Amino acid sequence: MNILVTGGAGYIGSHTVRELLKRKHRVVVLDNLSRGHGEAVGDALLVRGDTADGDMLRDLFSRHEIEAVMHFAASSLVGESVRRPADYYRNNVVKGLSLFDSMIECGVRYLVFSSTAAVYGEPLQVPIPESHPALPANPYGATKLALEDALRWYGKAYGLRYASLRYFNAAGADPAGDIGEDHDPETHLIPLALKAALGLFPYIEVFGADYPTPDGTCIRDYVHVTDLADAHALALEALVAGATSDVYNLGNGDGYSVLEVIRTAEEVTGRKIAARIGPRRPGDPAVLVAGSEKIKADLGWRPRFADLRVIVDTAWRWHSSHPRGFKGQK
Repeated sequence: MNILVTGGAGYIGSHTVRELLKRKHRVVVLDNLSRGHGEAVGDALLVRGDTADGDMLRDLFSRHEIEAVMHFAASSLVGESVRRPADYYRNNVVKGLSLFDSMIECGVRYLVFSSTAAVYGEPLQVPIPESHPALPANPYGATKLALEDALRWYGKAYGLRYASLRYFNAAGADPAGDIGEDHDPETHLIPLALKAALGLFPYIEVFGADYPTPDGTCIRDYVHVTDLADAHALALEALVAGATSDVYNLGNGDGYSVLEVIRTAEEVTGRKIAARIGPRRPGDPAVLVAGSEKIKADLGWRPRFADLRVIVDTAWRWHSSHPRGFKGQK
């Protein structure tokens, strides 16, 4: 198929581009490179641009005979979304609707949407199923949920077929070690721990150690980025084969505490990682673990990199060979 991947130069997007190329799809990446990296897209065609540009989108759809879209382009920092909600609604919702409108106008009817577990807010049950109430606790989650709601109505009115994938904590890197996580600022636990192991940070801060968990620190579900990429490809293939639009969680179904992740990073790197206990962050639930049985049953998805040590090891291959990201490799 001819597939447009918005935000395909970002972390999850670039790994999905690689998976699509392996499956012999023809991929066009649209990215404004505000946070993505052109070096990450491999042999895919990279177009620098924005989903707000309807004329450009319509030209891309026509010129490259695009048949499906995978939509990753979004702002995704929870804390930033609380400070700057207007930016998040403009970038995530307004631009997302611009993309959907251009798809409908050009007859592109298949969409795989990058959503988030942040749509659930404070969990009422663990593991969290897709039927859990969606009560986002921050503008980031609210903007993703707003687009999910729009997709439902666009589907009814215009025949848009979609799969919305709600990720838990994306982690790891391609096993080849040549693409991986490169954010500025970096907010994710595993890369922060590995950067501390490399001496790029003097220590890692642990936000709260008084939660009702075995060691007092938050527990999260980590899912390997390559497994996420595989889920996107499976979801698209299912839509093309006639599957109805649906929403799926993506996680391993197992939770690991902050201190467990840091200890695992020490074991993988063979280096001591200094940690300091700080205050809780407002709105951080004690436990977030995915219920992902639905996508396993419907699409046959199975995580290949489910073990935490394997996830951290793949991330370490990337960070140790690219300590300063794509532009600063050894």
